[in-house]
Amino acid sequence: MVLVGPRQSGKTTLALAESERRDGALYLDLELPSAQRQLDDAEAFLLAHRNRLVILDEVQRLPGLFAVLRGVIDLRRRAGESAGQFLLLGSASGVLLQQASESLAGRIAQLELTPFQAREVLPAGVADDLNALWARGGFPLSWLARDDAASLRWREAFIATYLERDIPALGPRIPATTLRRLWTMLAHGQGGLLNQSQLAASLAVSGQTVARYIDLLCDLMLVRRLPAWHGSVGKRLVRAPKVFVRDSGIVHALLGLVNLEAVLAHPVAGASWEGFVIEQLLAAAPQAEASFYRTSHGAEADLVLRFRGGETWVVEIKRSSAPTVSRGFHLAATDAGATKKLLVAPVPAPYPMRDGIEVMDPLSAALLLAAH
Repeated sequence: MVLVGPRQSGKTTLALAESERRDGALYLDLELPSAQRQLDDAEAFLLAHRNRLVILDEVQRLPGLFAVLRGVIDLRRRAGESAGQFLLLGSASGVLLQQASESLAGRIAQLELTPFQAREVLPAGVADDLNALWARGGFPLSWLARDDAASLRWREAFIATYLERDIPALGPRIPATTLRRLWTMLAHGQGGLLNQSQLAASLAVSGQTVARYIDLLCDLMLVRRLPAWHGSVGKRLVRAPKVFVRDSGIVHALLGLVNLEAVLAHPVAGASWEGFVIEQLLAAAPQAEASFYRTSHGAEADLVLRFRGGETWVVEIKRSSAPTVSRGFHLAATDAGATKKLLVAPVPAPYPMRDGIEVMDPLSAALLLAAH
């Protein structure tokens, strides 16, 4: 099993707690030189711990380990050991998965660990807690901080550490100040259409360089490019993707918004809420193909989810407690062939609207998707 995601120590601990239910699990943090030294002779070390779950955290730090793991896994399989011999943890998804797929094809399963989601940490219907999760974001030490100021300090330190240590450790030679400016620009334009030439002009770099930087942020699961719906309806469809900074707390930290009141007073509030809800829904339905729908004439749906069985759910996201939908949403639902229509907003309880639209809060919508 390979677990990938930008989670920090609190969330990793959660994953380990689940794993350590197996007796005698062995945990190595490969950021520590002492742990790396134990793997100087990796084959001998891993074979010495047969019949144990071996947990290797930040495994991308030792890329040569994957070839050894392949041989050890095959040996343990021939000895009759079941699946689940190793739990590999890493935060650099592209690097980790490339290394794993090249050496461990057919021997791994991948699970993405997102920051905390509402359905993981909140009771149903608790609006205040949902707002707090939106304001602070889902990184464990941000969410669990004693107050808003401490939460913001953790997120600011996280941003600085990622820019100054984690990203350079992966190899890219990118000036931290340039990447921070780009990240902040994406936060200001949260949920907007990607305009690489405009970003490039603002940063005084080429469009290809901006594309490479955004690729890196997406690879690190810090940014999401939501593609435009690409069905054929004979209409002029918007083709550019939308871009979201994935964790709402990071959005607010990049913009210097210390608490919920500051978020609500800022122009980014509506777009930040949209991105927050999208992350809740996509984490609950990882098997769905996600996109958004927009035509040049104004027909629009914030999220289109197409499932393998052929069902299509069309979702509109509002920040209002008395939400409504426009004619453009109905057109989008018709064009996309919607089998279910959702309006997700901070409402106290789900209720039906006309034309088959179901109104519900983000937590209820995520639970509905998870059960689908």
